[in-house]
Amino acid sequence: MTATPQETGLKRTLGFWDLVLYGIVLIQPTAPMPSFGVIYQEARGHVVTAILLALVAMLFTSISYGRMARAYPHGGSAFLYVGKEIHPSLGYITGWCLVMDYVLNPLICTIWCSQAVRNFLPGVPYWTLAIFFAIFFTLLNCNGVETSARINAGMAAALGLVIVLVLVAAVRWLMQVSHPDAAFFLTPFYDPSTFNTGGLLRGTSIAVLTYIGFDGISTLTDEAKDPARSVPRAIVLTCLVTGILASVEVYVAQLVWPRGLAFPDIDTAYVHVSGRMGGPILFLIVNSSLLLANIGSGMASQLGAARLLYAMGKDGALPKRFFGSVDPKSRIPRNNVLLIGAICLVGALVFSYQLGTELLNYGALLAFMGVNAASMLRLWRHGGTRQWFPMLISLGGFATCLCLWWNLGNLARIVGTCWAAAGVLLWLMRRRQTVLPEEA
Repeated sequence: MTATPQETGLKRTLGFWDLVLYGIVLIQPTAPMPSFGVIYQEARGHVVTAILLALVAMLFTSISYGRMARAYPHGGSAFLYVGKEIHPSLGYITGWCLVMDYVLNPLICTIWCSQAVRNFLPGVPYWTLAIFFAIFFTLLNCNGVETSARINAGMAAALGLVIVLVLVAAVRWLMQVSHPDAAFFLTPFYDPSTFNTGGLLRGTSIAVLTYIGFDGISTLTDEAKDPARSVPRAIVLTCLVTGILASVEVYVAQLVWPRGLAFPDIDTAYVHVSGRMGGPILFLIVNSSLLLANIGSGMASQLGAARLLYAMGKDGALPKRFFGSVDPKSRIPRNNVLLIGAICLVGALVFSYQLGTELLNYGALLAFMGVNAASMLRLWRHGGTRQWFPMLISLGGFATCLCLWWNLGNLARIVGTCWAAAGVLLWLMRRRQTVLPEEA
């Protein structure tokens, strides 16, 4: 007997802790390590404070995400929530900005991997390694080589072990510090000699990268047990766990690294901090582990971006002949993989790691603002002033994300706005093409 359409669907097997684990694996437990140096530089040493301030914005936003996931329990995402609750055109622009995030993720992984290899091979020019990794990711994806969920979970467990090694080494190093006073342990939170509000907000806008990925839990609503309860709670708890773990990681790093001492390389600063606290062996372990993690992330994000462009091509949002085609042998959107590989190649030679992260956060923060606004509008429609407290939380998420978005670098905001404007033009052209045949 064949199953009816009503009986066919994804199996609901994921419990609450499965969703939390998925979120942590998606974000990666070592998330603040690659961007540590950039945040340190912009926040003038206040990395812990920047991570915690970003946590506040992400907690507000995660509550809004959870509320919208409950309202739309079928694999929701930011552009769906904005399109349904506010306007389809704004949903389209939100999705367009998220495309930029997908494309930039493999780009910043290419940059970071190239810098990490130079820690082992300092004589090799950066541009040579950037070209190598851009081609390496592209060739593997063109041949259909994917990292499985089991490999990703194993990598997350290995990175968890690396964090334990780092914390043990940090404790041993701190035990050798002679007569530290209370100010020594409080300086990572607030150092009056370097504190600057503008710098802290700029660093916080970059620290948002630490939390990128928590919203991926909302895509599992069709496979979660009791999604109305488990998905919102898992999103919030994943943000909270990530923020606490990230704060501990950067806190010990700030205690170990002397104030005023420049990093040998700003992009891989945490690797050099690890070398100071644990010697050459820990330097080797942390650099190798983060390198492998970024290779896996770069491959996966490049293929994910290619599939997103493929979906937009099939939907007609992009030229179908190019973006909507699939290679018959490997069964992957080869054109899109090659296009993103070319973008990574050029971008890695032109962009800095910091600019790449700020551009990625540009799109993410706009999407987060959209979700918070959609949540507020939904609450108003279904409860009015009786929902004042949940609306206040969503307003807090919108306001904090807007503040962080405004404090991104000028170049990032200019480039990001140009990307958003291109999306608006593309939408207008698409709309014109669909209207004209009807008029004819």
